[in-house]
This record gives sequence, structure tokens and C-alpha cells, in this order.
Amino acid sequence: MCNRIFEEFPDADYLAGVATAGIPWGAMAADQLKLPFIYVRAKPKEHGMGNQIEGFYEEGKLVVVIEDLISTGKSSLAAVQALRSAGLQVAGLVSIFNYGFDEAARAFSAEGVETRSLTDYSTLIALGVEKGSVSAEQHEILVKWRIDPANWKAVSYF
Repeated sequence: MCNRIFEEFPDADYLAGVATAGIPWGAMAADQLKLPFIYVRAKPKEHGMGNQIEGFYEEGKLVVVIEDLISTGKSSLAAVQALRSAGLQVAGLVSIFNYGFDEAARAFSAEGVETRSLTDYSTLIALGVEKGSVSAEQHEILVKWRIDPANWKAVSYF
């Protein structure tokens, strides 16, 4: 993850983890890259200072968002909006895994957010086929699920 951030977003001033699973990965990467770390909650706290973003930051600075998983992209883009509303510039987003749903790709493109992932669904199932843990028939089923998971009918094939 650190290599990907360093190579793809070398001008980043901050890393921002998306609560909650993006926080430990973002904190680890920030520590390794010697960058300040902030994190973004799904919504502002209902007590105290009511912060949605925790940590010190300066407006106008460049931030890379760290996420564990991209499915529809909604939670990631909510974090991007919160950061932008706070005056930060979002350089892009790095995730560990991406399902590769068209819905997410369209949403990130519409918001002008570059995404990079360490791995994705297609790679995962291809590796399963290569290792023999996923049959050709199962591969076909898994590919169909990824195309339209909301309307996919679960059938016991495994």
C-alpha cells in the first residue's frame, strides 16, 4: 500500500482513513510514509465538538483517502465530500480491494476521483481458477454475480 501511495500520489500532504476499516491501514501507511494522518467518520459526532474529520489539517492541502474495500463507492465518496467540504483537495483514493462494480466506477468518475486498488475481484477469482479452487462453471457464476449483484439470484452451486 505504501509503495502504491508513494508512486501514484507523491505530492500528498495527508492520508485520510475512512472509518472504520480504513483507519488502521491509513495510520500504518501514514506512519511508514511519514505523513500526517486524519480520519473521516460516516457522519459528524453527536456530542463534543461534533467533528466528522478527526486530526489536524490545513485547508488547501492535498489528501489521499485510504479505504479497505470499494463496493458501490458510496461510503468512500461520502468521505471525499466531507474532506472537500473541509477545504482539502482530494488527490485520489487507495483501497486494498475493489469489486469492480460499474456503479462505483461511474460514481468515482463523476466526482473526478482517481482510484487505485491493491487487488480486485477479477484477480481474486482468476487466482482461484489458477489454483484449482474455483471451477470453470463456478468462475462463470462469479463473473455473472459481479455484473449485477443486486439482482443476482443466489443458487447453491458450491
